[in-house]
Amino acid sequence: MTQTTYGMAGVDVRFPGWESMMVGRSFLHVPLAAIRSARVEPGWSSEVLGIRSGFVMSGYRKLGTFAHPSGVRRLVSMKRGMPLLRLHTVRDETGFDEILLSTDDAENIAHNIQEGLAR
Repeated sequence: MTQTTYGMAGVDVRFPGWESMMVGRSFLHVPLAAIRSARVEPGWSSEVLGIRSGFVMSGYRKLGTFAHPSGVRRLVSMKRGMPLLRLHTVRDETGFDEILLSTDDAENIAHNIQEGLAR
């Protein structure tokens, strides 16, 4: 399962094993300066994410990059039944407009990011 951690410099995301093949990387560092906002959603997002490159098991798991017809590019690692951390990011710095990550620590990570952005 994707591992998401927060540190003073930003958010680190690790994609172990087969997940790295689905997202095209094993690691992503999102600098705090590249995060526009962070929020927690209670779980799975049912919105249309767009055309994907990656893996989808309908109703259970979404993993990969998604390009919406509006131009929004997302990195997604979602698993049903887990809180969802939604990061709005600077695309020029991260390669994505949004990063959606299922993690049990979503509330704590979002809180720490919001405090970091307020400084």
